[in-house]
Amino acid sequence: MASRKLESWSPWILLVATLLLWQAVCSAFNVSEFIFPSPVRIWDQLMEFRGEIAKHAWRTFWVTMVGFGIAIVVGVLLGFLIGSSRIAYAAIYPLMTGFNALPKAAFVPILVVWFGIGVGPAVLTAFLISFFPITVNIATGLATLEPELEDVLRVLGAKRWDVLVKVGLPRSMPYFFGSLKVAITLAFVGTTVSEMTASNEGIGYLLVSAGSSMQMGLAFAGLVVVGAMAMAMYEFFSVLEKRITGWAHRGSQGGH
Repeated sequence: MASRKLESWSPWILLVATLLLWQAVCSAFNVSEFIFPSPVRIWDQLMEFRGEIAKHAWRTFWVTMVGFGIAIVVGVLLGFLIGSSRIAYAAIYPLMTGFNALPKAAFVPILVVWFGIGVGPAVLTAFLISFFPITVNIATGLATLEPELEDVLRVLGAKRWDVLVKVGLPRSMPYFFGSLKVAITLAFVGTTVSEMTASNEGIGYLLVSAGSSMQMGLAFAGLVVVGAMAMAMYEFFSVLEKRITGWAHRGSQGGH
């Protein structure tokens, strides 16, 4: 019981320890607030500009959710296509790997030419950077279905479609939720990067604006807000994963 409580509190203990050390270093070495603001300074800026930060944060949040929603739909469909066919897996997977290696920030100027300054580039950047983990995990879950299991189901009269839908997809759910937790954090990165160059709203825009006016405390406050939103969504999908795919974690839970 004690070890479980310590485990649940460990992230907060580490966070508090990090903040205390950060504040101590800034105070001891008299670090300039224009170079590296202390946690106290960041908190002051967060409170002072909370209205402005909240407005930009809401813009970043809903734009990220739209791009992420598209990534889920496309990722699941594409992953199902790749994982259900060996030919599709062999043909598409290497091309997708090459595409994923391209820096998504390089797409932003192209997206601006196509869709203009605003929501379009941010949504598409969030989508482009987050759909790949979803696709790969769905495809992996389907492609690694045991041949022996598939043979047994075929003998029992199951068709290929039945095997994929009734066995393959449920088996892929732990992979799917694992990919969502990774993809949502990437989606926030994509949105923020796009807003830094192709928007007049959002946390990315706020970071550029604060940096250009040497308000480093405000810039760090914006980073904290983005990190908090990403962590909140990560925890949301983590809870959802435990509720929906608890059967896949019974062995690991029993070991604690």
